[in-house]
Amino acid sequence: MELEEKLAETSIIEVKNLRYRFPDGTLALNKVSFSVGEKERVAIIGPNGAGKSTLLLLLDGLLLGEGQVKILGQELKGDNLKSIRSKVGLVFQNPDDQLFMPSVLDDVMYGLCVKKKSPDNEALKKAKGILRELKAEALAERSTMSLSLGEKKKVALAGVLVMEPLVLLLDEPTSGLDPAAKRWLISYLSALERTMIFATHNLELARQLADRVILLNRGEIAADGRATEILENEKLLLENGL
Repeated sequence: MELEEKLAETSIIEVKNLRYRFPDGTLALNKVSFSVGEKERVAIIGPNGAGKSTLLLLLDGLLLGEGQVKILGQELKGDNLKSIRSKVGLVFQNPDDQLFMPSVLDDVMYGLCVKKKSPDNEALKKAKGILRELKAEALAERSTMSLSLGEKKKVALAGVLVMEPLVLLLDEPTSGLDPAAKRWLISYLSALERTMIFATHNLELARQLADRVILLNRGEIAADGRATEILENEKLLLENGL
């Protein structure tokens, strides 16, 4: 018990017996439990329909299930979603789900201005700074509708990172990207010093970026361990649809 309490104290995320059903009654996640330490990078892998995206939505508070989710020691509940979600940033698989302002710069600034986290001038400076960091400053005045998929993914990531989240959630971050864009994104994410959980079908991405892998299948955890151990276990991967 003392060891469990000590681990809990150092955990950024704690999930216990998490369960979620879709409105039609389909069980998406069942008895999911794990914890994530500070600056740990965790890949969530599994076949289609395993519950990967649903899990990320639950961690961000966009869905609420049964069981317990704690972020930085706070239990995720209806009355504290705003507080917790200010510390968690989710980048969707499809950037069109996040981009809606007239220009790239407006989109990246949006969260800062709406939440009054920064005065307008400071928000502008921060937005330009994160676009520069992502090598996307040339896109600032472009319409988000005119961007390529890779450019849209950079802008969606910029809009999350500008809020300085302590936890970064990414759903299939490299899907649809060309090889050069994939290499750049993996290199950039590898250098980020923050807690990161990403869902992916790309086992090579998991191998390059993750410290740890959680394998989901049919809504339950089939394996949880060091990335090298799980990704080199061909029998385990084949048995779970990978």
